[in-house]
Parts: sequence; C-alpha cells; structure tokens
Amino acid sequence: MLGIFKILLRNLRQGPATHPFPFAEAHTPPRFRGRVTMLPEKCVGCGVCAHVCPGEAIRLQPSLDNTGYSFSIWHNSCALCGSCRHFCPTGAISLTNDWHLSHRQSEKYTTAEHHLVPYLRCAGCGEPIRMLPPELAARIYAHKPPGVENLGELMKLCPACRRLEILKREAIAAANA
Repeated sequence: MLGIFKILLRNLRQGPATHPFPFAEAHTPPRFRGRVTMLPEKCVGCGVCAHVCPGEAIRLQPSLDNTGYSFSIWHNSCALCGSCRHFCPTGAISLTNDWHLSHRQSEKYTTAEHHLVPYLRCAGCGEPIRMLPPELAARIYAHKPPGVENLGELMKLCPACRRLEILKREAIAAANA
C-alpha cells in the first residue's frame, strides 16, 4: 500500500504530464495534416484531387453562368489523408496545421471551403479556357518553341489556338533561318 502513496506523492511533485488543452494552446507538430485549403490562382481544374479523395470531400462543378467552375472542400467528409495534396499537379492544394475542425451538428453543412475559379477568354477565338499557372507553363514549355520569347502570350490562348500560333512562329523562324 505504501508503494501507491509513493507514486502519488511523486506525481504530485512533478506536476501534470499532459497539455492543458482547453485552457492553453496545444503544440502542433510542423508536418501535422490538418484542414485542407486550396489556392484558386494555382488550380487548373483537372479534377485529380476529387478523383483520389477517399471521402469524396472535394467537388468540382461548372458554374451556372459558365464563367468558371466551383471548387468545394467539405471538411466534414475529409479524412485528412493528404492524397489530394500529393496528386495535385500544380500544388494548389495544401494541408495546414489547423486541427480545429470540431463543430455542432447544426453546422455540418457549413463546414466547407468554396471557391469560384473563373475561366479566362482565349485571346485567339474568345472561347472560355481554364487558366494555366505560370509554374506549370514553365515546366510544360521548358524548351521554348522557336520564335517564342514570351510564354505569357501563349498562356492566353486555348490549346487549339496555342498549337496554331506555335506552328506559325516555327514556320516564320524556319523561313528566316
């Protein structure tokens, strides 16, 4: 019986061994997988994130007025697995250290992140196109086609107009050579 009292006294002298969470902020490791966020300026709308999400927490849908597409992350369904971040080709999705995801049952349909990613208009034909982030364009066109000095001009074109413009510039560069 004396052994229990020794342990009790030792524990009282040392103080608490746990974090005082409700009364103070708890430590979060730097690589903790918390709330999922998305940067609309990097998203190309490929849908890979929605495809690999095991909880079907990510949804991409065209907007009603065809000005872009809506991107929704439902934090209720998210399993915090990180597959969306891993497979995102442009790095638009990231996981934060924010683990404060508890909410009331009445708020279950409001714990979501919604973004409207607008379409751009093609400078050639005027059709709506999805934006191509500069980092991705630099990777795709690592070796610039002949006659192309500025990739920014090409990124304002839809894929069909972009192919035609590159062919025109290649033909002009070949004729001048």
